[in-house]
Formats: sequence, C-alpha cells, structure tokens
Amino acid sequence: MDKIDPRVPAPLLSQQVTDPRYFFLDLAPARGSGVAVTLGGRETCRPDYVIARRAYAYHGIEYVAEGAGWVVLDGVRQELRAGIVFGYAPDTPCEIHTDPSYPLVKYFICFAGRGAAARLRAAGVGAGRVSRLDAHAEVRSVAEDLIREGRRTTPQARAICQTLFELFLLRIEEAAGPATPGVDPSRDTFLRCKALIDAHAERLGTLAEIAARAGLEASSVCRLFRRFQGTSPYQYLLRRKMTLAAEHLIERGGLVKEAAERVGYDDPYHFSRNFKAVHGISPRALLLRKRVGG
Repeated sequence: MDKIDPRVPAPLLSQQVTDPRYFFLDLAPARGSGVAVTLGGRETCRPDYVIARRAYAYHGIEYVAEGAGWVVLDGVRQELRAGIVFGYAPDTPCEIHTDPSYPLVKYFICFAGRGAAARLRAAGVGAGRVSRLDAHAEVRSVAEDLIREGRRTTPQARAICQTLFELFLLRIEEAAGPATPGVDPSRDTFLRCKALIDAHAERLGTLAEIAARAGLEASSVCRLFRRFQGTSPYQYLLRRKMTLAAEHLIERGGLVKEAAERVGYDDPYHFSRNFKAVHGISPRALLLRKRVGG
C-alpha cells in the first residue's frame, strides 16, 4: 500500500459498519496529477451509523444499493434510498445517517487530482448534489468489479481500476438519463438479481436465498436468468463462488479447506468436485501450478 499523505485528515473510514470490503490504490497522489482513484469500498451500515464531518481528504461519490437514510450536504437534507448517488468535495460539510430499521448498504469511491471536481460535475453528481438513478443494477455491478480489482496486487490493478472508475461514472450518467423507449424493465430486475449474487456469493447457497434477497419468487428469478443469462441462477452462483475461490487460491494460497469455507462450503470434497467441474482443474492442482509458476 502507498504511504498515507500526512496532510490527510483522519479518520478515512467509519467504524460503524459491518462486513466492509475496502481497497486502497494511491492515498498520496502526486500534486498536479490527473484524476486518480485513491480508495473505495462497500459498507453495510450498523443501525447507529452516523457520519458528521466538516472536511474530508478526497473528492468522493457514494452510491446507495440498499436501505434507507438521509444525507445533509452543505446544510441541505435529502433522503437516501436504493439508487441514490451523491458527491462531495474535500471541503463539503457532510452528514450521513442510516434508518436503523433498514440500514444502508452503500458503495463509495474516492479520488483526487487535477480536474476531480470537474469530473464529478460531468457525471451529474457534483459536490453537494444528490441524484436518483432509475436503473442502477449495472452501477452496482461495476462497483463490485472495481472493489475486486482494487484488492488485487497485480501491476495492472491501478490502471484497471482507473478504467472501471470511468465506466462507473458513465453508468451513473446513463442510469440518471431519461428512460430509453422500448427498454424491457425486466432486464433491470435481472441485473439487480445478478448484482446481488456478485456481491453476496460467499453467503448465498440456494435459489430460495437468492429469491428472498431479491424480493422475488424463485420461479421468476429462474425465468430471468434463463432469458438474459442462458443459465440457471444456481449455476451462475456456483460459477461466481468458484471464481472467488480461485482468486483466493491464486492470491493467498493456503489450504483448500480455507478456500472452501470462504465461499460457504463445509465439505472440502464437495467443494473440490464443484471447483473442478467449473474450472476443469482441481483446487490442489491449481495450487501446485501456482507454486511451480511462482
């Protein structure tokens, strides 16, 4: 991780969250550089979540995926719910509150550099502005991709994240625009279900759990996946689990049992069979290739 700039005020992150997933790319970008992603992540707010700050280290954009609450930007209060995005500058007074009965699940991306404020405005979420997205499943999907890539340690991670950040902003611009005539609304429902699986694959295990999280009937989820993905939701979930497991084994090594537990398997033998069915190679063979290659 890069050194933290001594000019950065603390704290950067809230302690009033559960199950956070963060990434850190460049916490001290060079002065005068272009727009650079610094950090970001996904947070599930605790019922007592409250943020009140006069300033922050970076420009930021936050996207609410689930839950409810309110934000106060420059003294103006606005309601938060799924599909709301808002931006702030380092000098924007900001308060964020969650509804204790329906805690927020939100993503945030922070960035700095020359042109940061202009880039926020161009995306329609300039400092202090709140926007509503009519169709935001793809925004969540890109946010998940950004977090996943930001947590990798490859030499290309920073460049990939910069590209995904631009895609994230473009998706926001697209979702905030007028609805396109003739668009099938069921596609956004499918994308929302897909994004839920992408975000929570480690903890999901059955079609019933997927449907419950999406607030749909299991049969409806199946029809959507057959139509738009060409496969069942369970098969998509299985592939997502095995992708996460492969990333874990490649990046961290360790025991097969640990990778199995990470994606919700109590039985490592069952996990290994599914892993090989998806990837065509057993987890032990993948670990061996990693050791030989490394």
